[in-house]
Amino acid sequence: MPLAISGLTAKCPAMPLLKRSLSLAGHRTSISLEPDFWAELDRLARDQGQSLASLIGEIDAAREGEPLASSVRIWVLQALRRELDGA
Repeated sequence: MPLAISGLTAKCPAMPLLKRSLSLAGHRTSISLEPDFWAELDRLARDQGQSLASLIGEIDAAREGEPLASSVRIWVLQALRRELDGA
């Protein structure tokens, strides 16, 4: 699928999803994300001194009906933007 970036068209290779299982609020669940999102999520959790499950639990508790994987992706993007802005 072509990807348009600032008037350019580039092919975006399909990135495989990696599934991880964890417990949230006492229930087992799994989340499928792209490897780059998992890498950033792991780093952000580590930087905050949290376990991955704890951080995803916070994201889960704050979402309002959106799919968990989508909420995690948005949270990661917002965290990266805050880092870029120096917040």
